[in-house]
Parts: sequence; C-alpha cells; structure tokens
Amino acid sequence: MALPDQLKGKLDFPVIAAPMFLVSGPELVCACCLNGIGGTFPALNQRTTEGYASWLSEIEETLQGKTHAPFGINLIVHKTNPRLAADLKVTVEHKVPFVITSLGAVTDVVDAVHSYGGLVFHDVTTMRHAEKAIQAGVDGLILVSAGAGGHAGTLHPFAFIHEIKNAFDTCIIQSGAISTGQHVLAARAAGADLAYIGTRFIATQESMADQSYKEMIVQAKAEDIVYTPKVSGIPANFIRQSLEQNGISLQNIESPDIDLGKELIDEAKAWKTIWSAGHGAGNIEDIPSTSTLCQTLKQEYRQKLDALYTR
Repeated sequence: MALPDQLKGKLDFPVIAAPMFLVSGPELVCACCLNGIGGTFPALNQRTTEGYASWLSEIEETLQGKTHAPFGINLIVHKTNPRLAADLKVTVEHKVPFVITSLGAVTDVVDAVHSYGGLVFHDVTTMRHAEKAIQAGVDGLILVSAGAGGHAGTLHPFAFIHEIKNAFDTCIIQSGAISTGQHVLAARAAGADLAYIGTRFIATQESMADQSYKEMIVQAKAEDIVYTPKVSGIPANFIRQSLEQNGISLQNIESPDIDLGKELIDEAKAWKTIWSAGHGAGNIEDIPSTSTLCQTLKQEYRQKLDALYTR
C-alpha cells in the first residue's frame, strides 16, 4: 500500500515534519506546508483547548488560497491526558487533514477522525504496538525507530520496516535520524512511503525552540544523544549536555511515574530546559529558514537519486 488517497498528489516531497513538544507552532507548520511537505504540531503545545483551536484557525487562514501540502496535529492518546476529549472535538470541528496519535491506539479516536474523511497515523516502536494500531483502524504507522528524537524505540529501521511490510498492508512513515535528502531516499528505498523528520526542523528559523537549544543541536554529535526514561518515565532521547546542565545524573536509572497530564499540561517545565534530539543531530550544521531547508532536502534527494542511476 502506498499513500492514502487523501495524500496522493498533495505532497511535493515525501516528508512529514514531526510534531515536537514546545517546538512546532503555526509558523513552522505553515512554512513546511507552503514548501510541499506535511507540517504538524502537538495539540498540547497550546496550554488550553481554546488556544489549540486558535492555532488551527491561524494555520487555516494562512494557508487559505495558496498551494500547500496538508497539515496535521498530534494527539496524546493516554489515560493521563485530561484534554483528549476536548481537543478531539476541536480537531473534528476543524476537519484537520491528518492526525498523529501517540501513546495509545483508540478506535473511538480513529472513528472520529474518519467521520469527516481525515487520516490517522499512529506512532509505534514495536510490532505489538503496530498490531494494536492496525486493530484500531489507523491509516498508517509511524515507525519510531532507534535514533529518533523524543520518545523513540530501539529497533533498527531497516529491520522494523521489513517486519511491518511483511505483516501489514498499510502506509509506512519512517522515523529515526533522518536529516538529509539522502536519508529520505534511503527510507523510501527501504520500503517507507514517507520519511518523518523531527530534529532537523528544530534547528530552523521558524521553530519555537530557544536559540540555545538550536545551537546545542548544531554543536551536538550522535554520541551526545542519551536514551533514558528519567525525564518522563518513558524512554526518550535527549542531548547529554542539556541533561547535565539540569543536574540529572545518568548513574541512577530510576525513572518517575508516567503522568503526561501533569508533565505536558500542568508543568511542562522540564521540557523547556531538558532538550530532546535524535542521532541525526550530528548531521546538522546550520539553522536555515524552513524554505531553504526544504529546498536543500529536495536537491540532495534528486542528486543522490541521479547518482545512483548513473552508476
């Protein structure tokens, strides 16, 4: 299975910019969409449901009448997210083109998005998660593989794609250390329908990330990325230097209980100063505009594809 019909012919480049907590906002989303790739943001990047609705209206107004790729939002489908029902209602009212669900695959959420013709893609890190998502009726799987920023898995992307393709006929979106056009081509060659890029878009001018965060990504290498559950209780990749700056010892492996409602809504303090990134940080050397970055990715993709054909 390739792209769902709702996305066919709508993307100039086979990429979705991942929704990143406290990083992705309307400016980055619109810049991505106007440059032919899917732009997204987490609903929880706005502190209230009313604010979330306002952002959707802002994005719709900015894109109206212009040629653009579809945009999407991320919903945390976890029992500790008290805003899920309210945010889902707003999502349906605005008919958001596609929804990315994380930390739970719920049939009722999928049905609500399907009711207006929207798509649902679900983050998975294991085959068990993939099976549950397919049972819930999602339209595609985002394979959050080893090296991805944030709440990442540990499976190698080549192995993960192969197992998923053998088990399910669904759209596959590959995540994990993708930061160049060559990486996008490799993901497609390995069997993915789309590439999912996060860390590379943190270090852009339109990103909401603190300038020091962007500069730390530029300076970081792959070996500076630490995989730990100590921030949220869920294993995730963070920049070692930001952990050290916040006095987090990596010697003690105990992790906090999971309470995403408290972590992402009531406080969100840790994520403001403890910065996430994937292994692809080692490939990032500048902080360009999103437009420039998209053009660079497309050029790198075409050049590598041409080089492979001429050998």
